[in-house]
Amino acid sequence: MTSSEQQAYEAAPNPDRPPRILGLDYGDKTIGVAVSDPLAIMALGVETIRRDRENALKASIRRLEELTRQYAPVGTIVLGFPKNMNNTQGERCAKTLAFQEKLVHRFEGIQVVLWDERLSTVGARRTLSGQVAESTVIDEMAAVFILQGYMDYLANEKARK
Repeated sequence: MTSSEQQAYEAAPNPDRPPRILGLDYGDKTIGVAVSDPLAIMALGVETIRRDRENALKASIRRLEELTRQYAPVGTIVLGFPKNMNNTQGERCAKTLAFQEKLVHRFEGIQVVLWDERLSTVGARRTLSGQVAESTVIDEMAAVFILQGYMDYLANEKARK
């Protein structure tokens, strides 16, 4: 299969393929997005969705709908949950829980899972240090870290059984 055939295969919605997983890094004015490869082994950066105001989510939700169609079938959305380092929940957690509710209502049939995202942005910054204009892809890379952590957890759980 040529690379263009592979890209066409991956881009074509197909309910017979195993469901993919989307990873989201939800921020004040951005949502970093990552998607699992078709075998749910690797997290791949997709994009950063930007908005002018924190609560202006309609266009962001529409874009997420487009992405779930593009990468169909999507079975799970993993939403980074920004706990404090001492395991407490701050203001950002409350906003993330509210966003999770919006996702649950909008994406019926897709599981929306919270995943501890502590240090995901730190890891993304270390990975990107000096390589690219950090601000353009930092949220996307943080989403990759969130999703990869979740998939690694699933693989370890499967291996234990």
